[in-house]
Amino acid sequence: MRDALPAHFLTKIESFSLLLEYGIDKYETREFEAGGLKWRLIIYPDGDEYENKEKGHHISVYLALSDISSLSADWEFNVVFTIFLYNQILDKYHCFRVKERRFNETKCKWGFPKLMFKKMLFDQSNGYLVDDNLVIGAEVLVIKRLPVIENVALFKPTENSQKRDWNIQEFSKLEQNVWISEEFTITNVNWKMKLYPNIDSNSEGSGLSMDLVCASADTFDVHQKVKAEFCMRLKVSHWFTSLDKICGQKAFLSFATVRNPENGFLVGDSCTLQIEIYVQLVV
Repeated sequence: MRDALPAHFLTKIESFSLLLEYGIDKYETREFEAGGLKWRLIIYPDGDEYENKEKGHHISVYLALSDISSLSADWEFNVVFTIFLYNQILDKYHCFRVKERRFNETKCKWGFPKLMFKKMLFDQSNGYLVDDNLVIGAEVLVIKRLPVIENVALFKPTENSQKRDWNIQEFSKLEQNVWISEEFTITNVNWKMKLYPNIDSNSEGSGLSMDLVCASADTFDVHQKVKAEFCMRLKVSHWFTSLDKICGQKAFLSFATVRNPENGFLVGDSCTLQIEIYVQLVV
């Protein structure tokens, strides 16, 4: 027992025995907040028949999360809590402590199916039910453990080719040093292509360069990454992360080769770039 009031919740139920007389099997208290979460006590004056096969002999009391709709997906909390019964004769609180319990979508209510024998509770000389008034309370300690959750998705090569064509008109008139394609999606990952028609991305004049950009990496956290195999002319495999979201081939074709009409890269002053991507792993 202890002298101090419960830190988070206290309720006084007057004419407690009328709950039984009126056939009220379960009473849920008002909400209270502890550890940034909303809770309530659930009291079964004649015992919880689902948890206590000896219904009618005990009072059952539980701590339950009140509002789980506002919680994020896959929520889970570890909680240490205490239920209190006020002894009105001794002016002290009888403590019923619960060791650490895990609250989640499967189990959002924990407590005592057999908190106290009704015979003991209703004996006024014991001090818990005096003038038919019962005082009950709670303290809740939420242990917020934030586990590192990783989801790794591996993909088999698909039968359908994961290709994207980018047709560029009037290639010889391109003045900008960098051209960027529209975003496109392959295996739920967004991509863009970058073309350097006049200079490559590192040095001038050596040849035509092209990069593949993982556009989705703009929203990656530092732990997320995508492994993809892609082919421009050469086969390339690369891990894409928020810090390394671009990979390409520098000067993979010389400008002289591209602009020579006999090679067929420019037809009617337009060219078509094609990239083929196989996303292998997403973390």
